[in-house]
Amino acid sequence: MMRFILNVLWLIFGGGLLLFVGYAFAALICFVLVVTIPFAIASWRLAVYSLWPFGRTVRAKPGGAGVVTGVANIIWVLLAGWWLALTHITAGVTLCVSIIGIPFGIAHFKLVPVAFWPLGREVVDLD
Repeated sequence: MMRFILNVLWLIFGGGLLLFVGYAFAALICFVLVVTIPFAIASWRLAVYSLWPFGRTVRAKPGGAGVVTGVANIIWVLLAGWWLALTHITAGVTLCVSIIGIPFGIAHFKLVPVAFWPLGREVVDLD
């Protein structure tokens, strides 16, 4: 029940809805460009995770990541990953200033690794 309440509050006050719209829009653009479909999948994963982060976590895919995934992640970092991660860090620090915002700041910190290096990862439930 607490996860549900935190997720609803996250949507309203933590920026979850805005993050979802932004990541989903980026995924749509990447899908349209066809060549960037792997980035679209990663962006969609970020959108869904940022919509409802409490009760879920990100882990490396069991099969591991290959060379192509590593090269694609490097391209992602150069084009978008570093500033997305920096945005989540800034939002996390800002939210942690108040006691009420600490859970939302932690949620932003959980988004940093997947925003920085998204390919070869998956979102899983904690249960």
